[in-house]
Amino acid sequence: MNLGPYTYVTLSMEPGEPTHVDVSFYTSGLQARSSVINERRPSLSIISRDAKVAVSTTGGGPVTNADLAIAREIFTAAAQYLADCERLHAEHDQPAA
Repeated sequence: MNLGPYTYVTLSMEPGEPTHVDVSFYTSGLQARSSVINERRPSLSIISRDAKVAVSTTGGGPVTNADLAIAREIFTAAAQYLADCERLHAEHDQPAA
């Protein structure tokens, strides 16, 4: 099945359980932005027409070692996503033998 572009958002809330939010972007209509809030808090946003996901540092205080670790994990995952997109795009563009 080949669906058109879409954004899928679910929210699960059960008594006594943590709230779970799941956002999936399946669209080329995305924007990624970074900014610094109040000159203290870096922020990363991924935005579609239907949803926005924002990531920022914990609390309102200084950037912590844990914040750095999360930022590195996001960077590594984004770099892998880029590499996979480039590889699959190149494979798709190869003429059939």
